[in-house]
Amino acid sequence: MIVGTARFDLRLHGVQSLKQKRSVIRRLLNQLRSSCPVSVAEVGHADLLQRAIIGACIVSTSEALIDSVFRQLEAKIDVCGSIEMIDSETEHIHYGEKLH
Repeated sequence: MIVGTARFDLRLHGVQSLKQKRSVIRRLLNQLRSSCPVSVAEVGHADLLQRAIIGACIVSTSEALIDSVFRQLEAKIDVCGSIEMIDSETEHIHYGEKLH
């Protein structure tokens, strides 16, 4: 079993209030959840107006599949006009391979 994690550091353009930020982030998270088989959540910069960190997680038996899904997430974020990706980071954590 391989657990893939990703962290996307985002800049939100044109956001004027925390309420507006929550709305933008909620729409993005719903879009990511509906288009890819991942768990996603806002995991950082919750109190900053124009910044957000989104975390994503997926479980698979293939690193290639995990990387493909994370590329899809990046592409979905890139096409959001008011959101700029500043940085991204991914990690693969292997479990259970020595149990056999």
